[in-house]
Amino acid sequence: MLVQLKDIHKSYDDKAVLNGVSFNVEAGEGLAVVGFSGSGKSTVLKIISRLIEPDSGEIILGDDNIGMVFQYSALFDSLNIYENIAFALKERKELKKKYTEVQIREIVREKLTLVGLDNIEDKFPSELSGGMQKRVSFARAIVTNPRIILYDEPTAGLDPVSSTVIEDYIVQLKNELRTASIIVTHQMSTIKRTSDRVIMLYNGQIVWQGTPAEMLISNDPYARQFVLAQREGPMITAAG
Repeated sequence: MLVQLKDIHKSYDDKAVLNGVSFNVEAGEGLAVVGFSGSGKSTVLKIISRLIEPDSGEIILGDDNIGMVFQYSALFDSLNIYENIAFALKERKELKKKYTEVQIREIVREKLTLVGLDNIEDKFPSELSGGMQKRVSFARAIVTNPRIILYDEPTAGLDPVSSTVIEDYIVQLKNELRTASIIVTHQMSTIKRTSDRVIMLYNGQIVWQGTPAEMLISNDPYARQFVLAQREGPMITAAG
């Protein structure tokens, strides 16, 4: 077990965002966390990555080395691709004296090759397409060889073909690195292609869970409303 959340509660200004959320993720498993905006998905990622602490509940991580792929890549514009990916190896306290410059360059090259990119270390993010920037963010996320990778809307803003490429890399990294992958997403293609299990959040609680295949044919009103993108149903969207 690499990730285990037990009865997690979190509120902001007396508004409950998570209200008793529990789930597990194994090595080599992909968990999609879905739900309409404001359902608590991003808060789950922040709690797992220790950016925020829950009000109550227990988090058990089988590895403290966590990688994060942000929604819009979040690369440093003023740094080239090599500097972006090498950043953690040079700046994290426990790593900054572990590798020589030659070793760091080899690690960066290996991670770029793993996500299908070569010979772009000297380029800047502005010189790359959105899909390439996303793959660079994958390389940056795995440069420390994490066992847990968190994805926040990994295909947001990408065209269908680029989304498919990114989805394939999520699966590849999950299988090759045996990571526990937690994917926050709204897109059905990403859910179907990258996840083994799905949990759906609404009002800070898990209202449905199962496999992607089960989700597509479920008569559960929560699952059905999400899959069919219906305005009518048990979940009230932020737009009303």
